[in-house]
Amino acid sequence: MNVASAVMPTAREIPMHLIDMLRIADAESASDLHLVPDHPPMLRVNTLMEPVEQPMLVEADVQEAFELMTSPVQRERFEVEQDLDLSYEVEGLGRYRVNAHRQRGKIALTLRLVKSIVPPLEALNLPETIARLARLPRGLVLVTGDTGSGKSTTLASMINEMNRRSKRHIITLEDPIEYSLESDACLIEQRELGADMPSFASGLKHALRQDPDIIFVGEMRDLETTSLALSAAETGHLVLSTLHTVDAAQTVERIIDMYPAGQQNQVRSMLGNTLQAVVSQTLFRRVDRNGMIPAVEILLCTPAVRNIIRESRTFEIPNVIETSRAIGMVTLDSSISELYFNGCICREDAVAQSACPEQMVRQIAA
Repeated sequence: MNVASAVMPTAREIPMHLIDMLRIADAESASDLHLVPDHPPMLRVNTLMEPVEQPMLVEADVQEAFELMTSPVQRERFEVEQDLDLSYEVEGLGRYRVNAHRQRGKIALTLRLVKSIVPPLEALNLPETIARLARLPRGLVLVTGDTGSGKSTTLASMINEMNRRSKRHIITLEDPIEYSLESDACLIEQRELGADMPSFASGLKHALRQDPDIIFVGEMRDLETTSLALSAAETGHLVLSTLHTVDAAQTVERIIDMYPAGQQNQVRSMLGNTLQAVVSQTLFRRVDRNGMIPAVEILLCTPAVRNIIRESRTFEIPNVIETSRAIGMVTLDSSISELYFNGCICREDAVAQSACPEQMVRQIAA
C-alpha cells in the first residue's frame, strides 16, 4: 500500500461530531479512535476498547470524514486497493495515522494519535541497556513487537538521544512520519512513504548515496528492503528498523526465511556480522496508576550469539539471553515478572503475555 499525506483541513471543514470525537479521545488519553458505521465511536484506552457516549454512526458520517481527510488521488487509489494509509493533521488537536478500509461494504476508519513530543528514554521505563544501543557507531538494531507495542516511541527516543549526543546525519524512512524530529547536534531528514518516496527499498537505495551515518527504516517488510538494510549495516552505517515478531529467535529466523534457500547460509553470515541487538517489546496496562508500561526482551550480539546465528542454532538464543543478564540481556518473562512483583501489572496479564505461562504461574506464586 502506498501512503500519502492529506492536505490539512481547517477545523470548520470537519464535521463537528468528528472534532468532538477527537477531543474526547485526547481527554481520555486514547491511543486509537475507531469510526465504524452502525456502531458508536470506539476508543482504545490502555489496551481496552471503550464506547463513546455518542449517537450510533451512520454510513454518511464516516464517508464524509473520509472524503475530508483524503485527496482525489487517494480516493481513486482506495477504490482500487480497498485500503489506504495516510497521515492527517488537525490544528490544535494533533497528527493522526489513519487507515481507511471497508467492512460489510462500508468505509470504516481507524485513527491513531501520533504524539508530538518525543519522550526521553529515561521516561519509558526501559532498561539502561537500550540507552547504550543509542551510542553504537554501526550495525543493525531491531525493535520488534506487535502493532501498538511502542516500537515507534522507543526508536524515536533512541534517535532523539543520538541527536543530543553526536554530530551525525540521520535519515528516517517512515510509513507515515509519526514523531516530528528537530535537528539538534545531528542533521535529521524525515521521509514519508508515498509523499517523499515510492517504497522503503527505493528510499533506502537512494539514502545510501546521501552521506548518512544513521538510517531508520520504518519496517523491513520485504526482501529488497531487508537486503539493502543489511548491506547498509555491513558498510558501516547504523541501521534501525522494526519487525512484527515477538522475540529475538523468531526475528532472526524471519529475516533468514525471507531469502531463497540457496542464499540463506550467506545471509546467516551477513546477519551474524552486522546484527547488534534485538529488542522485543510488549505493552501492559498498569494497575498502580493510569498508563502503559513495557516488558522487553533484549538480545545483544556477543561472539557466542554471532556463532549461533551463523551455525543455524537459533533455538539456543533464549538460553543465551537467560545466562547473560550480567551484560544487559533480559528475557521477556524475567521482565514481566519484575513488573508484576513491583506492583505494576496484574497476575492475569503477566501469565497471558509470558513466553512460558506455566512457568510464570509457578514463579509468581513462589
